[in-house]
Amino acid sequence: MGQFDRKVAIVTGAGGGIGQAYAKALAREGAAVVVADINTEGAEGVTSGIVAEGGAAVAVAVDVSDPESARAMAERAVAEFGGIDYLVNNAAIFGGMKLDMLLTVDWDYYRRFMSVNLDGALVCTRAVYQAMAQRGGGAIVNQSSTAAWLYANYYGLAKAGVNALTQQLSRELGWQNIRINAIAPGPIDTEANRTTTPQQIVADIVARIPLSRMGQPEDLVGMCLFLLSDQAKWITGQIFNVDGGQIIR
Repeated sequence: MGQFDRKVAIVTGAGGGIGQAYAKALAREGAAVVVADINTEGAEGVTSGIVAEGGAAVAVAVDVSDPESARAMAERAVAEFGGIDYLVNNAAIFGGMKLDMLLTVDWDYYRRFMSVNLDGALVCTRAVYQAMAQRGGGAIVNQSSTAAWLYANYYGLAKAGVNALTQQLSRELGWQNIRINAIAPGPIDTEANRTTTPQQIVADIVARIPLSRMGQPEDLVGMCLFLLSDQAKWITGQIFNVDGGQIIR
């Protein structure tokens, strides 16, 4: 028996990295999981692993910036598992992200980046909230970042937007018994991070973290499960840093 038996969770960006860790943890706790990703090969691999371990999961292709795609994702969750209880808005453009400034980044790239990294959380929330309400409520976790509190060009801007979106949506969703919170990780050791952030920059960041190491995806799992669970039933509109002490707020 798991704490999420008979619950249905959608995790976007679940084809690898942090999203994969979230999806596998939810499945271990009994949830049926929609493994949603634009990378269908990755999503199918994660799904196969969950099913092989006795869990329930289905892979769904989604572009979180596209309302039609997000609606199709929600409809598939209902068709496969009967409803939606939880959403983890984890999908983002990060691996291979261009390193540039707000003043000079190519405008079309910036618009595409923000449509995924900020608007995607709203698009997916809009796609699922009615199905959640029909089940009597639910919970949403948005993936923010400590970059929201630091200089991190348009990536930091997107994550600051995710924080504000979390707070604003808590007011619109609360009366439907849907809670929404955000996790702001510090630097996490994923393949996307290793290929995107220059390692000297990573080393400098880690040197200033009190716990003196990079985070691992598994370091975030406990907070995600807590925020989705009934243990957090009176928590909404909050942003939780999980960062080894990087940020004091």
